[in-house]
This record gives sequence, structure tokens and C-alpha cells, in this order.
Amino acid sequence: MQGFDSIGSIGKMLMILGIIMLITGAAFYFGGKLFNLGRLPGDIYFERDNFSFHFPIVTSIIISIILTIILNIFIRR
Repeated sequence: MQGFDSIGSIGKMLMILGIIMLITGAAFYFGGKLFNLGRLPGDIYFERDNFSFHFPIVTSIIISIILTIILNIFIRR
């Protein structure tokens, strides 16, 4: 019975990760159109003749904060 409980907990964790990935995917899909994610003030964008560099550091920090809050809500013990 010990193995069945661990498989059940893995299934629960996979479902939670799936929900989080669904929310994150929806945020990326709709976020670019609604919230201008990836082009926030503070994101680094550099462009030259044949070269462009984009590092969305502020967007990454905001997504990290949101995911931290979501994970603390669902995985709090």
C-alpha cells in the first residue's frame, strides 16, 4: 500500500503542474496581446544591423513572483 500512496501523490503533483502549465501557457498566449508581456519597461532589447538581442528580465521576474504565489497556495503543507 505504501507504493500506491506514492503513485497517487505523483499523480496529484502532475495534475497540479498541468494546471500551472495551462495557466502559464494561457498567460503567454493572451498576455502578449493584452498585457504586453515580453515588452515591459525594464526588459532589455538591443538591435543592430543583422543582430537583435532580447532579454525579458522584468517579465521573467513578474512571472516568477506569480508562480511563487500560485505554488505557495497549492502546495502549502
